[in-house]
Amino acid sequence: MSEPQRKKGLFSRLFGSNPSEPAQEMRDHAPVDDKHGDEQPAGDLADVAERSTAEQVAAPEVPERPVAPAEPDAPATGENVAASPPAPLADATAPEVQPPVKEAKTSWLSRLKSGLTKTSSKLSSGITGLFTKRKLDAETLDDFEDLLIQADLGVETATRIIGTLSSGRFDKGISPDDIRRVLADEVERVLEPVARPLVIDPAHKPHVILMVGVNGAGKTTTIGKLAQRFLREGRTVMLAAGDTFRAAAIDQLKVWGERSGTRVVSRAVGADAAGLAFDALKEAQAGRYDVLLIDTAGRLENKAGLMEELEKVVRVLRKVDPAAPHDVLLVLDATTGQSALKQVEVFGQRAGVTGLVLTKLDGTARGGIIVAIADKFKLPVHAIGVGEGIDDMQPFEAAAFARAIADLQ
Repeated sequence: MSEPQRKKGLFSRLFGSNPSEPAQEMRDHAPVDDKHGDEQPAGDLADVAERSTAEQVAAPEVPERPVAPAEPDAPATGENVAASPPAPLADATAPEVQPPVKEAKTSWLSRLKSGLTKTSSKLSSGITGLFTKRKLDAETLDDFEDLLIQADLGVETATRIIGTLSSGRFDKGISPDDIRRVLADEVERVLEPVARPLVIDPAHKPHVILMVGVNGAGKTTTIGKLAQRFLREGRTVMLAAGDTFRAAAIDQLKVWGERSGTRVVSRAVGADAAGLAFDALKEAQAGRYDVLLIDTAGRLENKAGLMEELEKVVRVLRKVDPAAPHDVLLVLDATTGQSALKQVEVFGQRAGVTGLVLTKLDGTARGGIIVAIADKFKLPVHAIGVGEGIDDMQPFEAAAFARAIADLQ
């Protein structure tokens, strides 16, 4: 066979019958496979059998063409190990693995610390400024007491902290970290007796929870979050849209109900709130629901007429179940500061508040108000919120709160 013929056969095997057009195998990025003889021109079969070492040496004289990549599943051996493409990344759309319970708790503690940043930063920076390279004298203690009162921890709590610091340490050097530990210990001592979870009594069908508070405190959102928590615990829940003054409140509660598949009892705007509460309780009893959460209209503590209507709701509920409501939760907006003390006093007198939920701690530098409230009223604090997310409201833990507000790790 002449040299031109051999070269022509080699071109045919590599690039198809026409050297100017790559073979279909190359266009499809498939490796050349001499075993597929039916894809080779018939006249070149003899050349394949007679190819010699010399012919292979001559092959580099062929004009350069792109080389087909190796089969993806071909074993990487020898030189093609280095040329192998990197392993594909994991699918970004794959579902995340749920973290264990311990990680979830750590995440909540992190959110709590982040939510209390405004409060803790104010206290921590004040402590650093007061106690860095200074002795614990009367002037320093007076300044520290002012700092604690400005953070709304309350006069009684501030006085006790100052007493603890002055006892045995007066006129001595003390570090800011020592001060923070004393602060955390005293705050935890005040809060520990009131940090109690909200307990649902299975003997009541349903366990009735009446939600009260001023306008904008976050009652409706808190109801939705509590409902989600009870559903996760496997309880049956009914919601009653008792804020009949605002169409937005009714609609908001219906949205929460749709999200969780929870029954929502509602009436037209302007309907009698006490009558709605009566109907909701009768329906919840008939359906043997575990929990009935009743929303109420926001009202200022100094509005006598609205407070009387709230008293009427309580009276009507007791006509159906003498023990109802089994819990009256006052939702407090932490950003209101000292005003929250007056709310606890008035709502306690008019509606018989049994426990507290504190919201919006992430939006204020006055998060210490919960300490003042706990010290004065001794009411259970069931939950606190540090954000808008469903998991940003959790049962209240005294030790975690104390360390967060004192800016301790």
